[in-house]
Amino acid sequence: MTEARQPCAIGLDVGGTKIAAGLVLKPSGQVLQRRVIPTRPERGGDAVLDDVIALTGELLAEAARQWLEVLGIGVGMAELVDRQGRITSAHTIGWQGLPVQSRLAELAPTVVEADVRAAALAEAQFGAGQEYRLFTYVTVGTGISTCLVQAGRPYAGARGNALVLGSSPLTTQCHECGSVLTPVLEEIAAGPALVAQYNQRVAPDRRLTRGEDVMAALAQDDPVAAAVIDQAGDALGVSVGWLVNVLDPDAVVVGGGLGLAGGRYWDRFVAATRQHIWADNSRRLPIIPAALGPDAGLIGAAAGVWLS
Repeated sequence: MTEARQPCAIGLDVGGTKIAAGLVLKPSGQVLQRRVIPTRPERGGDAVLDDVIALTGELLAEAARQWLEVLGIGVGMAELVDRQGRITSAHTIGWQGLPVQSRLAELAPTVVEADVRAAALAEAQFGAGQEYRLFTYVTVGTGISTCLVQAGRPYAGARGNALVLGSSPLTTQCHECGSVLTPVLEEIAAGPALVAQYNQRVAPDRRLTRGEDVMAALAQDDPVAAAVIDQAGDALGVSVGWLVNVLDPDAVVVGGGLGLAGGRYWDRFVAATRQHIWADNSRRLPIIPAALGPDAGLIGAAAGVWLS
């Protein structure tokens, strides 16, 4: 009698900076093997896709060595993805119009999803969202995206576009000078925005290159870093407070590298969120950090294989 192999799926989290991949066990969500490589999207979509296929091949070989049954491949990516798994934008990675799903399907059945929904699914099934019937997932890193999760499933919207929070300009006109203002949340509160805002306020020899550098400057009591982080936390809180007013979730779960940074950024964000929630009985809702850290995207992408 042949011994049954343990089922798993390959999860791929394709972002603008790095591609994380792993073998994820069904049904526990445990990650057995991880691989991380740089994305380098400036090379073009075909080159990135070739890297993803090669990385997937490595994990398929590793699964065979560990006597695992690969049920399929799940891809979460930092672009808009419609309800049929078609990539409908190319802001970060040039995969729009490329046969991503069909090429990977030559290796194993493949599901393509937006990265924020993949991470939200992971938190719903295995992480901080497990106890909530209705929660809003917010991810803050290089970009800012959101997802409503209902009964353990991320809500995609009619066209798969129900995730754009940080990229939409809030156009308004100044009532004093008449200037038209078009503030964009990602240009204030995301990781690269911290760097840009900081560098605008300091001498050239003090300029920084990463969001982590701004956080480090804050730890050294740099007043410019403090001002930039306060502004970012406040701006994020305004938008998430608006989300709570519109969606009325049980909780807000926050992930992403910057979203999980804690400290002053987190405190300002939470305070601003509560300040901008209108209903008294919503104002004290749980606002909690995501539990799965950097693995959330690849775990959710893999879980999408057996939950789709």
